[in-house]
Amino acid sequence: MAMEFLHGNTKSLLDSQLSDGRFISAKGKHVVVIGGGDTGNDCIGTSMRHGCKGLINLEIVPEPAASRPANNPWPQWPRIFRVDYGHAEVAAIFGEDPRLFSTTTVEFLANERGEVRALKIAKAEPAPPFKVIPGTEREIPADLVFLALGFMGPESPVADQLGVKLDPRSNYEATHGQFNTNVRGVFAAGDCRRGQSLIVWAINEGRAAARECDKFLMGKSDLP
Repeated sequence: MAMEFLHGNTKSLLDSQLSDGRFISAKGKHVVVIGGGDTGNDCIGTSMRHGCKGLINLEIVPEPAASRPANNPWPQWPRIFRVDYGHAEVAAIFGEDPRLFSTTTVEFLANERGEVRALKIAKAEPAPPFKVIPGTEREIPADLVFLALGFMGPESPVADQLGVKLDPRSNYEATHGQFNTNVRGVFAAGDCRRGQSLIVWAINEGRAAARECDKFLMGKSDLP
């Protein structure tokens, strides 16, 4: 998992400048990062700095346009082609952008020791459910594969036990501002409510939800 790689690398870097060896090393390996976004880009940049032998980034969605399309008007977030620091570093070292768009993983292929040696990939149709296009399968070398796929909600045991309703993306369904769920006295805030987002939003919602909990328990609140 991408976060296991990134967390271990950062901790080792802070603890010992990577001298303790307590991290997953991409040095000398063919690396494949499945999934884009900030997490995937961080995996790309970290692998490059380790000294990987090669790097490919698989994106199941089609390559975005260079400029905002007509069906993506302001004030929506512009869905355009971007080059982040990781992509730029790969291009500078290996000569090309690492991303393969409209591409999906078909199979992990192992060596005689059960270790991954390659991925079978294929072109995917441009819209969900992104079915494989027959006849497009091929293999790419892979010694290390990082899963940086889109996060789909929190783990569900707490919601199941409390009877909290989930939204279509499997997040806890709670009203922004009040943060109350369908269960009286149960509040939700941050990523478990809004989905994968920034820590500043989690802090903001956590503080606001604390105020709502205080009001629920005490009838009023002096919290900001």
